This record gives sequence, structure tokens and C-alpha cells, in this order.
Amino acid sequence: MNSQNKTILFYIKSYSNVRDKMKFAHMADCHIGSWRDPKLRDASTKAFLKAVNICIEKQVDFVLIAGDLFNTALPSIDALKVVVTKLKELKDSNIPSYVIPGSHDFSPSGKTIIDVLEKAGLLINVMKGKIIDEKLNLEFTIDKKTGAKITGIYGRKGMLDKRQYGSLVRRGLEEEQGFKIFMFHTALTEFKPEELNLMESQALSLLPKNFDYYAGGHVHHVFSKKEPGYGLIAYPGPLFPNSFSELEKLENGGFYIVEKTAKLELKYEPIVIYNVFSLNLDCNNKSPEQIRAELEDKIKGREFINTIVTIRLAGTLDSGKPSDINMRDIFTKIYDNGAYFVMKNTAKLTAKELDKINAKISSVEEVEDSLIKESIGQIKIDALSAEKEEKLTKHLMDILSKEKDEGERVADFEKRIKEDIEKIIKLD
Repeated sequence: MNSQNKTILFYIKSYSNVRDKMKFAHMADCHIGSWRDPKLRDASTKAFLKAVNICIEKQVDFVLIAGDLFNTALPSIDALKVVVTKLKELKDSNIPSYVIPGSHDFSPSGKTIIDVLEKAGLLINVMKGKIIDEKLNLEFTIDKKTGAKITGIYGRKGMLDKRQYGSLVRRGLEEEQGFKIFMFHTALTEFKPEELNLMESQALSLLPKNFDYYAGGHVHHVFSKKEPGYGLIAYPGPLFPNSFSELEKLENGGFYIVEKTAKLELKYEPIVIYNVFSLNLDCNNKSPEQIRAELEDKIKGREFINTIVTIRLAGTLDSGKPSDINMRDIFTKIYDNGAYFVMKNTAKLTAKELDKINAKISSVEEVEDSLIKESIGQIKIDALSAEKEEKLTKHLMDILSKEKDEGERVADFEKRIKEDIEKIIKLD
């Protein structure tokens, strides 16, 4: 074999090895900026930074972000600066980022910050193609390093993305050769977890077939399954839990690292920002004193260093009111044991006294009057007679039912409402 043929063979083998062996990250639902509470405001950002560090450390070939990088179409400047810096770090490490916008990434007008970041060269939106005769013809984005062929469809609120799937031309996508990845941001009816059965979804059959890997997002549920005719379908869940219930269920978020050798191997990388400890208490037929004693017993002798503690109380009290449970004292004891943040949920905690209200009158105004009168005195307000309490309640309801005037700024509207309330309750 002459030297020229040896050189050609070398390049063929090198190209083949790159295609046959690759490693990439699949994350979704980063929801940067999702928590409003100051203590958790930066949690999703910290999770994103940690995930990127792992990707660089493990030398992945590229990163997939399957929608909802941000929690809003217009993220804060502080969050944007952090994300831009980290995406540039990925790019400088020769690790490209391929994304699709998710339902939270879009504004009502259809604008998305993803377009700005792509224009800056920090990531690549893989939903590219043309509309021909009202049909969507998607194109592949080819990763230069591995030869992987990537495409996908964005996610939109209200299942608006379903129209894109309905108009998709599949034949070319399905017949394309090579290692193919399809990115999507929607729930698949066949794989929805039971607790999300009310979530809008679409059938698996709407996805194009014959792809090797389907990088899903939108469903905050860790799931993977090899499906005949479709390849490996995976949801990594959020990078950090986005609600009280998700903290209880997931405790922490994470993402997948996918290695392709002779087969695809999926490894889940957990992202631990805080420890999570959850307390769930059945309060049916118990007094506030009993509930407090049970809570104290459950936290006794425990340390909560760098821990988020969630407390969920549900049921109907045998006596007293939910406010009679001294939660402040419980919170103090948990914080004294090192907790980072304590949260409570009492949405399903009721008292027998407050359950006795009956509305049997048809009009809205009469129902309101009835509820107000039957509730007077159940919540103690010092220095107010029943008549004054009823009058104050109605005035506050009238003020809080006002709508923003056309052209009025939100700040001015909020100021007007606040001033009206202060006049009613005579606050200086």
C-alpha cells in the first residue's frame, strides 16, 4: 500500500472512530430565574453552573439543552450575565451547545432570548428548516466534531407546537443515514407519569421515526426508554426542582451524559445544590398542640446543615385553627439546627369551625355577603366590631377587584391600589 493510500485510510478510520464513539450531555428545563424567594433565587443558576462544569470536566463532545433554559423570555440582567459567561466557557472549551426554545423561553409575541444568544455565537438553535406548501421541512445541524445530525421542534405553551408536528415532512428525516438526534419539548402521552395525567400531551407517533436518540424536555420527570422504531427516548427532568412538590418528589435535579460506543449508554448526573428533608403530616382529627408535638418529635436530634426543609400539613383539625399551630417556633428550632431554608404548605389544612360556612344564595353579591357575615369573628381582629369588620372587608374586596387602566403603568397601578388600601385601614 503506497503512502497516499495509507493517508486516505488513516483519515477514513479517524472519521469512523469519531462517529462511532462520542459523548454528549442532555439537559433540559434549567428554568434559570424560576424561584422568587430570595433564598432560592440563585438555585437554578447554581445548578446550571455546576452542570456545565461537569460537562467540561468529563470532556463531552457537545451539550443538548431541550428547552426552557430560562424561566422567562426576558430574564434578569444578572442571570443573563452568568449564563452568557458559562456558555462562552463551553464554547472556549470546544464544546458546542445545541438547543431548542421551550415554552418558557418564548414571549407572547413569539420572541425568545435564544435568538440573541445564537446571534452572539454562544449556542445553536437546531430547529431550522423551511415551510413549503404549508409543510415543515426540517434541516439537520451537523456537529463538526462527531458528525452527529441534530434537529428538533421547539415547545410552545398551549400545545401550539403540535401544529408543527402535524405539518412535519418526515420521509427525508427518517431516511437520512448516520447518527441522528431529535430534540423536543413536549409530554408524550404514552410515557406520562400518573401524577401528571392532566398535563397536555401528544402521541409518540407524531415524532419522526428512525432516530438514535430523542432528547426530551418539558416533563419534570426522569425517564428513559428504548422504543422500537424510535430509538432511545429520554427526559432528564429539571436541573433544579421548580416547586414545593418537586422538592418533595425529586429533592434535586440533574442531567444525562450519553456515551455512544457499540451501543448508547445513559448515565444520570445528579446536581446537588442543597440537601432536602421533607415532613408530611396527616392532621385529621388532631389538635394544634398534638401537631406541634409531632413536628417537634420528627425534628428532634436532627441536623439540617445546608438543607431545605419542607413541611406539608393536610387534614381537618379536631379543634382550633391552623393559625393556632406555633409554626414560628418550629421554624426557629429547625433553623437553629443549621437549615438553609424552611418552607411550609398548609393549603389542605382546614378547621372544623371554618368548614361550617354554607352559601345557599344564588347571586354573587349575596354569596359574598353571606360568606362575609358567617366568617365574621372567626379570625380575630382587635378593636373592630362585627359591623366594622364587615364594612372593612367589603371595602378591601372592592379595591382589590379594580383593574389596571388602559395605558397605566404596572408600578402606577400598584401604587394606586396601595394608597387606596392605606386610606381604608387608616395607615400613615
